[in-house]
Amino acid sequence: MAESCDLAVIIPTFNEEENIAAMIGAVEGAFRESGIRGEILVMDDGSKDRTIPIVREIAGKTDNVRLIVRKADHGLSQSVVEGFRSARSDILLVIDADFSHPPKLIPLLYEAIRGGADIAIGSRYMEGGDIEAWPLKRRIISRSATAFGRILFPGVTDPVSGFFAVRREVVAGAPLAPRGYKILMEVLGRGRWQTLTEIPFVFKDREGGESKLRADTMVDYLRQCGGIVRFSVTRRTGSVSDEWNKIVRFGLVGLSGIFVNMGLLYTLTEVAGLYYLISAAIAIELSIVNNFALNDAWTFRSARDLRVERKVSRFGSFQAVSMAGLAVNLGVLYLLADVLQVYYLVANLAGILAAFAWNYTANRHYTWKRA
Repeated sequence: MAESCDLAVIIPTFNEEENIAAMIGAVEGAFRESGIRGEILVMDDGSKDRTIPIVREIAGKTDNVRLIVRKADHGLSQSVVEGFRSARSDILLVIDADFSHPPKLIPLLYEAIRGGADIAIGSRYMEGGDIEAWPLKRRIISRSATAFGRILFPGVTDPVSGFFAVRREVVAGAPLAPRGYKILMEVLGRGRWQTLTEIPFVFKDREGGESKLRADTMVDYLRQCGGIVRFSVTRRTGSVSDEWNKIVRFGLVGLSGIFVNMGLLYTLTEVAGLYYLISAAIAIELSIVNNFALNDAWTFRSARDLRVERKVSRFGSFQAVSMAGLAVNLGVLYLLADVLQVYYLVANLAGILAAFAWNYTANRHYTWKRA
């Protein structure tokens, strides 16, 4: 085929004999219907079934299908990164071989990139997206991974999606460190991008073959997240670094609130002579006021709307989130200490951490949602 094309669709495979021929046909159909000059790049990790001969037979009959059989460093993310390097287009798209991602949406992701986005993501978790035929365990794992990923990338509803398109310059020369299945996290965390869009899709469980989700997948994912955080914080660039700056500031503000709370509790009780529960109520409320003022002026200053009514609205939201955070703290404390018999100081620490996570996430996405 020509040395370049409009779009390169990368399909990582391992033992996909039941799906790969149909998937290649579906991708080619999407090319024809949308007028895209595209190539299909099958990145195989040494399949033991008939995947390789099937693709070789198809590639022998058409000039826009290529097969690369990888001999070492196996893994889905590694396959995709090698596909980035081997592709002949400046627009790259990743899709699974098992029809969990709909090929008919390929033109939409492609047009999103052509329209100016650096990254276009197929999202299961934005309005219009969904997951079908997944068991509860996989839903919980996916939701947990997504929630953690959204701490790093708050503006992305599905940062662990495996269905996305990207400009070549986003990943060319980027220090990607692929591991596991969440290659999009690497692209978001280490790639060079400014604009991003998401397109909803309905994820369907694989139509044939076996799922390759392993028990160590979450361990790999957490290691990957840690690597992205270290990279971003040390480089002090990118959205992850910006987000951790906010998290640290939010934590420091929380510490200042503790000092305000304790100082007022002592002063109002010992100096002013108030009943300690009344002092505590006043101290809690004024520490909330302190935390709101500092977060509004410092942590989330880029999201501030200086109109009085908007500030009042933000304070009301912050107050509600803080009260819910107190309930989270007490709930975790009771569950661990009374139900699970965890030492109460350890249980209280867990409650504090859970409340912190709740307070930051809720305020980040609602109180100061435009940050």
